[in-house]
Amino acid sequence: MRLLLDTHTSLWAVDNPSLLGSQAKIVLEDLSNFLLVSAATVWEMAIKVGTKKLDLSFPYRQWMTQAIRDLGVSILPVTVEYADVQAGLYPHHNDPFDRLLIAQVLYEQVSIVSVASA
Repeated sequence: MRLLLDTHTSLWAVDNPSLLGSQAKIVLEDLSNFLLVSAATVWEMAIKVGTKKLDLSFPYRQWMTQAIRDLGVSILPVTVEYADVQAGLYPHHNDPFDRLLIAQVLYEQVSIVSVASA
């Protein structure tokens, strides 16, 4: 199964797995799943580290490189197609990163692993 990890899931999977729900732990440990992290998540985390709103267990670049390797994720780029889907979403809330993740989920027809679903 192809799964997109949201920002909190990605963070917790690396720095504090005890915060993950039992279902999230199961799908992350299942080697048959193909795990994705959005370039939007990579960017969001970099912004938050840069503005001191997020502390990681290692410097940003080292943390991200290790997280990609340890979680076995592939990075899902931001494309015009995803932006187009995002532009048509109902304005449920204004977080641009979450809106892009939802657009990617819809376009790619993948499931998202998030705090809300975990």
